[in-house]
Amino acid sequence: MAPSYCIDLTPEEKTRLLSIARESIRHGLTNQRPLNIDHLPLSGELLELHGTFITLTKRGLLRGCVGTIEATRRLAQSVTFNAFNAAFHDRRFSPLSATEIDQTRIEISVLSRPELIDIKTHHELLTKLHPHEDGLLLKDNSHNATFLPKVWEKLPDPQQFVTQLITKAGLPDDYWSDSIRFYRYCTISFAEQPAAMTPSGINPDNQLTVE
Repeated sequence: MAPSYCIDLTPEEKTRLLSIARESIRHGLTNQRPLNIDHLPLSGELLELHGTFITLTKRGLLRGCVGTIEATRRLAQSVTFNAFNAAFHDRRFSPLSATEIDQTRIEISVLSRPELIDIKTHHELLTKLHPHEDGLLLKDNSHNATFLPKVWEKLPDPQQFVTQLITKAGLPDDYWSDSIRFYRYCTISFAEQPAAMTPSGINPDNQLTVE
């Protein structure tokens, strides 16, 4: 069973979000801005505030990844903005071209609202973590960093997970203070399924399936 702070999306909501993400990228190719979805009839979880990450891959290789931890936009809007930015404003890559878009696979990760973990010591934090389920956000004055739940695959030990997160925030690996705060969240990740695409990368029925 997923932790109580997690969220759930229906298959229809996932498919809708993938469609919105792809349309936002197509719109960005010619208009240099995210898709405006104010006119779309949206309901349910798509109108709730959530952070999202959009990951783009081409032939299995990373082609862009941009996201936001903080829930500052409604879910559907967050997807439109981050899909556009993943395609055209990830500084590690050149902007996505029109010839690449149909070979590019979209994955969406939706984040639950971060929940403050009530702890006072490093040891107490380690005992309260849920490995392979918790995303972890660290905040301490101007220092902040996060690890998505998928990072547990590379750092399965809670001690190592926390130590590496502290280092990522630009702090000594043994750092602790009265002002440090940790927040947990979970993610739901889903992607366009390659099996549903034609060899050219285009889905002939304009339908998206998720996995």
